[in-house]
Amino acid sequence: MEDLGRPQCGVFDIRIDRDGLWFYHGTPIGRKELVKLFASVLKRDAEGCYLLETPAERGMIEVEDAPFLAVEVTSAGEGRSRILSFRTNLDEIVMADRDHPLRVEEDPVSGEPRPYLLVRDRLEARLTRPVFYQLVELGAEETLTDQTRFGVWSAGCFFALGSLSA
Repeated sequence: MEDLGRPQCGVFDIRIDRDGLWFYHGTPIGRKELVKLFASVLKRDAEGCYLLETPAERGMIEVEDAPFLAVEVTSAGEGRSRILSFRTNLDEIVMADRDHPLRVEEDPVSGEPRPYLLVRDRLEARLTRPVFYQLVELGAEETLTDQTRFGVWSAGCFFALGSLSA
């Protein structure tokens, strides 16, 4: 873990589950405003550890998958001029672009796609299934660098959602 000159508080008993729910000592944090406050000081270091970091202290927390969920997508424009904006479960709006790329991993067990959007500084939102299906509906085949891929355009960037096998 990177040393940033703040006192280490070890591991906080805070966990973010796969569904984006925050827990403290095993109990769900029910106040969205409190979750937003914690999220505002959430960081991820170069080793992939998640930290809550204030000017006074920092401590690690557990994140099962991604700390945020993309729960809504809006599309403006068409083709290469399209702009895709995502709303997270904490009401943050993020436009997919060069600084906030979309990526899709494949689940090693099920083979299902696991799509993510970079929200900020190594912190991602996993796209919910309905949001991913909306992207698939907007998708198109593109041949880039002699490879045909299926994906979407946003802010002049092409984001592959999958490969097309011949």
